[in-house]
Amino acid sequence: MEIRKINLDEAFGRIPEPWQPHLAGQVNDVHIKLAKLDGEFHWHRHDDEDELFLVVKGTLRMRFRERDVVLQAGEMLVVPHGVEHLPVAEDGEVHVLLVEPVGTLNTGNLVNERTVRDLKRI
Repeated sequence: MEIRKINLDEAFGRIPEPWQPHLAGQVNDVHIKLAKLDGEFHWHRHDDEDELFLVVKGTLRMRFRERDVVLQAGEMLVVPHGVEHLPVAEDGEVHVLLVEPVGTLNTGNLVNERTVRDLKRI
C-alpha cells in the first residue's frame, strides 16, 4: 500500500491539457481525479454514477437544461446520475477535483475525442 501526500498546486501543474482527468487517488471504489477545464465541454450524462465537482481554482458554470449553477473556488456540486449537464470554464482555466465511482468515463454517455479511458496517475 502506497501512502503519499499530494500538493494540489503541484499536481495541477503536471496536467498538460484541459479536459484530461488524472487519477490522484482512490478511496474504496471511488476515484479522486484532478482536471483542468478551459472553455466548454459537451452536453452529457452519467446514467449510473453521481459526480462531485469541487472547484479548486477559477469559476465553473455548470449548465443544466433547466438552469445554470456557478461555482467559485472552494465550492462544490454533486451532479446526480442521469442528469444532463455541460461544464463551462468561462473566464479562463478552472481546476477541479472530481469524485466518481471507478470506471466512470469523463464523457458519460458519449464517446468522442475527449473520452479518457486510461487515467494517468498524478
